[in-house]
Amino acid sequence: MTDLDVQKIIQASHEMKEKAYCPYSKFRVGAALLCQDGTVITGCNVENASYGLTICAERCALTKAVSEGHRRFKAIAISSDLKTSFIVPCGACRQFMVEFGTDWNVYMTKPDDTYKLLKTGELLPLSFVPESLEEERINPKA
Repeated sequence: MTDLDVQKIIQASHEMKEKAYCPYSKFRVGAALLCQDGTVITGCNVENASYGLTICAERCALTKAVSEGHRRFKAIAISSDLKTSFIVPCGACRQFMVEFGTDWNVYMTKPDDTYKLLKTGELLPLSFVPESLEEERINPKA
């Protein structure tokens, strides 16, 4: 990934946070996903009065990408309004990300464009991944 790619998705994630629908928490989050073919897919958090139906920005971007035929990703950038802390994905988003591989980049940003970079697998060590379903079992007929 080039520095230009990184800056492009960080900027796109900041722009997407402006579109967040968060009337309850007032916690705006934007995400920009860089697909393997160079396409950038964006998302924002969308809250619901029934909190369990809320979708995070990361999952919004990933589901949009998958619905458009993308399955391989280079990176995702995540932005929020947190002034002194890097935004980090929730556990559900981490599990959602490792579904598509444990070795792509996650840029967790601050509003000043600084970021912390980790691989998806580093965010969710000992994760349950698609290959887990292929492992030999003691009772394969169950």
